[in-house]
Amino acid sequence: MNEVVKKQFDEYKNLIERKLDEYIPVEYPEKIWKSMRYSVLAGGKRLRPVMTLETCRVLSGSYENAVAAACAIEMLHSQSLIHDDLPCMDNDDYRRGKLTNHKVFGEAAAVLAGDALLSFAPQIIIQKTPKTVSAETLLKVLEEFTVAAGAHKLIAGQVVDIESEGKQISQETLNYIHENKTAALFKLSMRTGAIIAGTDEKILSAVTEYAEKIGLAFQIMDDILDVTATLEELGKTPGKDAKEEKVTYVSFYGLETSKKQVSSLCSEACDILKEHNIQSDILREIANSINERVN
Repeated sequence: MNEVVKKQFDEYKNLIERKLDEYIPVEYPEKIWKSMRYSVLAGGKRLRPVMTLETCRVLSGSYENAVAAACAIEMLHSQSLIHDDLPCMDNDDYRRGKLTNHKVFGEAAAVLAGDALLSFAPQIIIQKTPKTVSAETLLKVLEEFTVAAGAHKLIAGQVVDIESEGKQISQETLNYIHENKTAALFKLSMRTGAIIAGTDEKILSAVTEYAEKIGLAFQIMDDILDVTATLEELGKTPGKDAKEEKVTYVSFYGLETSKKQVSSLCSEACDILKEHNIQSDILREIANSINERVN
């Protein structure tokens, strides 16, 4: 990522960090709010909310109207990680290089912190989005959010992922898991930015397609790094997919084919931006950085 793009990315990221800190206070009962803050403010790339802000900016000329929704999406992402790390699911002790939420606050508090974030995030969209955004647009954003968070998307992917452990599954099932467990949040991020920007259906469809390809590339990258990276590089326990007999792109296609698939998806994503004249150095560099990380 070149210096100019990195500066833009970091400005978005710092804004998101400040607003997340502001939006999640410590109130009574303190334990639940501290648990929520622990995971939400634990760092990370902030890739999804940055994509929301940049999509809104490139399609409308400004990103301010999308800040609250971007933060809500990051809360949803943190919620999914808290629950994903629980002993009854992927059972991991580390996330982003730190002890997972249930290791610090206990399983009960971690479950409740995830539940709290899931219900708190839409409140932030409603309460903190500028009043200049129409009620109709706000309702569309809330629908996108609740569908992505629920039984048709994130939860569906997680359920099929758990049920597939230790089994031989089809390519279609593998794609279903990652399209819903991972790509759905990328689609939510970019579609939210585009909806708030007031874009037309043609461009909304284009950013959706870009997000699908980037989301899948990101998951394949994660599968590759689970095999090749260290705890320090990955921020979570490496090698867990094989240990838990999860079917991943690497176990299904092999390491080299998986790398080629990442390259192809990232190239296709950049082609979509060019074809539809979506002039964003950040969105292009996101695709390039995913490809570079595994190749």
